[in-house]
Amino acid sequence: MTELFQDPALVLLLLFVIPLALRVPIAICLGLSASIVAWMYDMGIDMLPYNFFAGVAKVPLLAIPFFILAGFIMERAGIAARIVTLVETIVGDMTGGLAIATVAVATFWGAVSGSGPATVAALGLILIPAMVKSGYDKPFAAANVSVTSGLAIVIPPSIAFIVYGGIADASVPALFAAGIIPGLLVAGCLMICVYIISKKRGYRGLPRSVPIWKAFKDAFWGVMTPVVILGGIYGGIFTPTEAAAVAIFYGLFVGVFIYRTFNSFEILLEVLVESVKATAVIMFVVTCAGLFAWVASTVGLVEKGAEFLLALSDNPWVLLALINVILLLAGMLLDAISIYYVLLPFLLPLIRHFGWDVVWFGVMMTVNLAIGQITPPVAVNLYVGAQISGLTMEEITPAVIPLLIAAVLALVLIIYVPWFSTFLPTLWGL
Repeated sequence: MTELFQDPALVLLLLFVIPLALRVPIAICLGLSASIVAWMYDMGIDMLPYNFFAGVAKVPLLAIPFFILAGFIMERAGIAARIVTLVETIVGDMTGGLAIATVAVATFWGAVSGSGPATVAALGLILIPAMVKSGYDKPFAAANVSVTSGLAIVIPPSIAFIVYGGIADASVPALFAAGIIPGLLVAGCLMICVYIISKKRGYRGLPRSVPIWKAFKDAFWGVMTPVVILGGIYGGIFTPTEAAAVAIFYGLFVGVFIYRTFNSFEILLEVLVESVKATAVIMFVVTCAGLFAWVASTVGLVEKGAEFLLALSDNPWVLLALINVILLLAGMLLDAISIYYVLLPFLLPLIRHFGWDVVWFGVMMTVNLAIGQITPPVAVNLYVGAQISGLTMEEITPAVIPLLIAAVLALVLIIYVPWFSTFLPTLWGL
C-alpha cells in the first residue's frame, strides 16, 4: 500500500478516475485530484492559484466568451428562425427536403453558435415541430436535429478548435480553415443518410407558402453572418478573437435595427446572464483542467501515458485506430473540452513521434468528439433534443443509429485521407 503512494502519477490517476466513476462533475475531479497531489507531494501549494489562473490566461481562449455571447444574441435576434423559413421555402415538398435542409441549417448555424447543445436548443424548437407538421416521425426529427447539431464544434468558428489550438500550440485560423471541408463532408454523409431514410418512408415537406425571393430578403442579414465572421478572419482583417467581438456587435445591430427583436433592456440582460452562465461552466472546466495538466506533467503521468500507448504498437495506423477508439469511448463519458485537456497532453508526444500534422490531428479529434456528443451515456445533444421534443432517450436512440453510422464513415475518410483537412490551410498559406 505504501508503495502505491510512492508513485504520485498513479495517485493522481486514481484520485481523478474514482470520483469520475462516481459521477462527480469533471471539473471537481480535475481540480481536486490535482490539488491533493500537489499538497501530498509538496509540489508548492502556493503555485496552485498561479496555475489555476494561467489555465485561462491565454489569448486564443478570449474568443470563447465572445462567441458564446454572439451565439445567444443571434438566436434571440431571430436570425435562426428566418434562416429556417428560407430553407423550408427552398426545399418545398421535395422528398426528404426538410430533413436535408435541417442538416444544412445546422451546418450553417454551427458557424454562428459554435456549440452543439446551443444549436440543438436554437434549431430544435423551430425545426422539430416543422418536421412533425410535414409528416416526419418525431423521433427521426429529434434525432436529425440532435445529430447534425454536433457539427457545431467542427464548422468554424469553433470553440473546440480554439481550445485545441491553445493546448497544442496550433494556429487557430489554420484549424478553422481545416475544419471547413471535413465539416461539409460529415454534412454530406448525413444528407445522403436522411434522404435514403426519407425516400424509404415517404417523407415529404409542404408546398412553398412564400416566394423564395421574399424569404431570402427576410433572411439576408442572417445569411451574411458567417460571411462577415469568416470573411474577416480569412481576409486578414481581424483575428478570431476580434471576429467574435465583431459578431456580437453585428448580432446586436441586426436585432436592434433590422429585425427589431431586441426591443427592451430586459431581453439584453437575459441574454447577458445566459451567456455568463454558459461561459462560467466552460471556463471553470478549463481552469481546473489546466491545473490538472500542470500536476500531471510535473509527476510524469503524461510521459508514462505516452510510453504506454507506444508500447502497445509502433505502427502509426494501428495506433491511430486505437486513439480514435479511445476518443469515441471518452466522448461517451466526457464533454469535448474536458477530453482535450485530459487526453491531449498524452497524445501530443505521439503526434511529434510519428510526425503527424497537428492541424489534421485536431480536425480528426474534433470530428470524433462531435460524434461523442450523440453517444450515450452522456450524449448531451440527445438529452437536449429529447427534452425539446418531449421524448425519452429510449425513444430517440434507435433513430440516431443510422445517422451515427454515417458520421463514423465520414470520420474514417477524414482519418485516412488527410487531404480533406490540409488542403485549405495549405492553399491559403495558413
